[in-house]
Amino acid sequence: MTFRNHLKTTLILAYPVMLSQLGQVAVGVADSMMVGRLGAVPLAASSLANSIFFVIMMFGIGISMGITPLVSVADGKGKSKRISRLFTHGLWINLITSLILMTVILGLSQGLHYLNQPEEVVVLAVPYLFIITASLVPMMIFQTFKQMAEGLSQTKQAMFITIFANLVNVFLNWVFIWGKFGFPAMGLNGAGLATLISRILMMLLMGGYILSSTRYLKYHLKLMNPGASLLMYARILKIGIPTGFQFIFEVSAFGTAAIMMGWIGVNALAGHQIALNLASISYMLATGLATAGMIRVSNQIGKSDFKAMREAGMVVFALVTGFMFICGVIFFAFRFFLPTLYINDPEVISLSASLLIIAGLFQISDGVQVVGLGVLRGMEDVKVPTLVTLMAYWVLGLPLGYVLAFELGFAEKGIWYGLLIGLTITAVMLFYRFNSFSKKTILQKTPVLSSTPEK
Repeated sequence: MTFRNHLKTTLILAYPVMLSQLGQVAVGVADSMMVGRLGAVPLAASSLANSIFFVIMMFGIGISMGITPLVSVADGKGKSKRISRLFTHGLWINLITSLILMTVILGLSQGLHYLNQPEEVVVLAVPYLFIITASLVPMMIFQTFKQMAEGLSQTKQAMFITIFANLVNVFLNWVFIWGKFGFPAMGLNGAGLATLISRILMMLLMGGYILSSTRYLKYHLKLMNPGASLLMYARILKIGIPTGFQFIFEVSAFGTAAIMMGWIGVNALAGHQIALNLASISYMLATGLATAGMIRVSNQIGKSDFKAMREAGMVVFALVTGFMFICGVIFFAFRFFLPTLYINDPEVISLSASLLIIAGLFQISDGVQVVGLGVLRGMEDVKVPTLVTLMAYWVLGLPLGYVLAFELGFAEKGIWYGLLIGLTITAVMLFYRFNSFSKKTILQKTPVLSSTPEK
């Protein structure tokens, strides 16, 4: 295929995934914008609760993504029966995972009082966290259907459903936060309830579509698993668990940064939440490109076209670099305007604007590293990239951010400089790894990394 054909195919595949991924974070963005109107303390409480929930949620999403490259390879080989079995095994993995993660969050919530956070923030954060934690089960079931469909290069359904559910979420925010149509004004808890209802809706719509559509009849999808295979469970988890830890190491770094911001003060935490909310928009759009890259790479492996596999990966790197450069320019140019969409407090706006400059600087690194993780996942290479993210964020980025913030006096900006360094190191190392192994794959005419026998 020519570069232009690769570009066209990737964009057609990517844009629905980008919008769908954006929908995952748009719920939090809408909540923050509307909760911000209640004041700095509810916004800080939202930041604290979401910094914990989002880490655990992203681990669950990582687990669910173990399905996608395996479905894509099976689709490339034309094995519809294997796709059906992957779906059923993935569904039960995701359901059990959601229950485990709920237990973990409920346990962690008991420790919020010991994180040296402002007490008025913790009091609001705990009940809100309980409510959004209940949304993990419907979200993980939705992810099962979504990841299976994406593995088949069918990405538009999840996009439409996610956009619709987010519109419902914004409306319910308005109803529950301020008490419309006879409902009591629930404040921050109202935003949590709206999130829960919108995710239940997403699960019902996506599941109903997949199970009733004639497009998927040939796969004979089943919810129960009479022919369960421990080997297939292991194959999905072999990709899903390291992917989940990749997300945890990155997202928990930003969550830990939120806790460190709380040591500085309520305004620093609120400013961090706004800047992180905005940066998460471009990040989730980049994960859409990464997902498209993963699908394209794994599908070409299924077809044994390794030259096209490398070309597909490189095209996604080029796309994300250009896209994230534009995002960086937007953050810099509108750094004083964008925070006003969340809050009217001049000090919080100023803090957010200073952090958006740093966010603009790390946009390309953030995009390249998430695409690197995606295309390597398509090659079933997950262990080394997981170690790279661990080292970059937790061994270097966060400790350096702490030193810059509290020892050298850079305060909130020092924390984000540390994250900038971690993202940049990760991006360089992951691009180098894909470049190296994709070349070797072409020369050897067989996947260098995907050596596990298919059963």
